[in-house]
Amino acid sequence: MSKKEEVFGIHSVQAILTHAPERVVELFIQQGKEDIDNGNFLKLAKQAGVRPQFCQRKVLDSRCGAENHQGVLAVVTVKPQLTENDLPDLIENSKTAPLFLILDQVTDPHNLGACLRTADAAGVTAVIVPKDKSSKLTSVVRKVASGAAEVVPFIVVTNLARCLRELQEQGIWVIGTAGEATESLYSTKLTGPIALVMGAEDTGIRRLTRDICDELIAIPLQGTVSSLNVSVASGVCLFEAVRQRS
Repeated sequence: MSKKEEVFGIHSVQAILTHAPERVVELFIQQGKEDIDNGNFLKLAKQAGVRPQFCQRKVLDSRCGAENHQGVLAVVTVKPQLTENDLPDLIENSKTAPLFLILDQVTDPHNLGACLRTADAAGVTAVIVPKDKSSKLTSVVRKVASGAAEVVPFIVVTNLARCLRELQEQGIWVIGTAGEATESLYSTKLTGPIALVMGAEDTGIRRLTRDICDELIAIPLQGTVSSLNVSVASGVCLFEAVRQRS
């Protein structure tokens, strides 16, 4: 029997109905929100062959806890987890120079969700995280990602250091971010096949990860703060790459 998980939030559920409708097992909509998204939501559900179940808000509240479900929840089958074994195909099939976002020890689900949303907007090839000491792809992450978690390849690797070396062997230039780095983001070439490595704002990237990187760069900060939230820093770096590539 296929494993199931719950996804809530308008954009998250809408993304699954659009890109993988076959995964939807049940769909719950809060009573009074039948005209959600001007009726487009119900239209997608009908096209997917899914009959919504209308329920009281307290039913959704009890299943989603303190998170804002926006009146929508879907029970879906869990899609297979991508691993380092999927990297060669992603690189080969990339229509542009591959651009990977690697998150080292980012444990906050809201940060991971925000990073996925930014990664989708920047056209990232895949987001890579280690199996341990990292947030998993939870319903909260999916909600914050606003649909991006359903379309951005999300790769979980058992050994991040080994994964970085494998990327290097396949021609990917690995760039780590570190506050003490002397090279600025804005003087770094980001047009080729690259992997940007971001760490949690409290600890940064690990020493071993740092040692493997081909290059270390820093975001020049003008104010008094010493670091940026990892999702903000990821956005700054990714869109500098987008700027250079365009």
